[in-house]
Amino acid sequence: MGSSSSILLLSAIITLLLSPAQCKDLLVGGDAGWVVPPPNNHHFYNDWASRNRFRTNDTLRFQYEKESVMAVADEEEYEQCRSSHPMFFANNGNTSVTLDRPGLFYFISGVAGHCKRGLKMIVKVLEPPSPPLQAADDRSSPNGATAVAVAVAGFIPTVSALCSFL
Repeated sequence: MGSSSSILLLSAIITLLLSPAQCKDLLVGGDAGWVVPPPNNHHFYNDWASRNRFRTNDTLRFQYEKESVMAVADEEEYEQCRSSHPMFFANNGNTSVTLDRPGLFYFISGVAGHCKRGLKMIVKVLEPPSPPLQAADDRSSPNGATAVAVAVAGFIPTVSALCSFL
C-alpha cells in the first residue's frame, strides 16, 4: 500500500511541476493578425480571446502593417477608444506583450478610427492554480510524503517564472 501511494504522490508532483510551466505564445487574431476586422464582425478579437485561456507569462504576438497596438489602463479608455497615457504603445509591425499578472488587459489600435471599427480586444488572464493543501501534521503520512508535497508546492512559482525566459 505504501509504494502505490508514493507512486500516486510522485505522479501528482510531476503534474504540478509541469503544468504551470506551459507558457503559450499566441498570435493575436490567428492567421489574420492585428488588422481592422470586416464591418459585420466588430467583436472578432474578443471572440478570438474568448476561445483561448490565458495564464500569467503567456505572450501575445501582434503582427500588423501600417497599424499600432496600445495597452490602455481600464474599460473606460477601451470603450472610448482613446488614451492620453497608454500603458504600452508599439507600431513596429511585430509586437510581443507578456501577460505579467492575472486580471484584465485592454488593447486598442492607436490608428485613428480603427478601434471604433473593432480593432480592440480584452484579454482575461486566469489566476494561477492554488498549491495543494498542506496536511495538519506529518503523522498523517508515515513515509514523509507531506513534507515532499509542501516542498514541491513552494517550488512551483519558481518553475512558472521560467516561462519568461523560454
